[in-house]
Amino acid sequence: MHKHVEWDDPGERGVLRYYADHPDDYRPPQPGSILSASYRGFTVRVRVEARVEGTNIGEVVALIANDNGRRQQAAGDLSLGDTVRLPDACRALEPRHPEESEEPEEPED
Repeated sequence: MHKHVEWDDPGERGVLRYYADHPDDYRPPQPGSILSASYRGFTVRVRVEARVEGTNIGEVVALIANDNGRRQQAAGDLSLGDTVRLPDACRALEPRHPEESEEPEEPED
């Protein structure tokens, strides 16, 4: 059974929006593909197990906080290992996550 998720609107980072301008680069997801979506300030990565009419069904394999890049075990009602449905319309390009190891840059004099 899969968990119902209210994905965040991907807006300008939407995968379908991007590929509307780059149709020659688009390849539909297949089992084993890793897809991304946004959920409550997190980037969620989903490993596709099946695909049905523009919806991907798979396991949550990563939850990454957008503000600090740290991986979490859970976010809201969503946890690693949950099986979810991810419609293509909800897929999002990942933001650049800050690395935990990045040190703030020293200002130059």
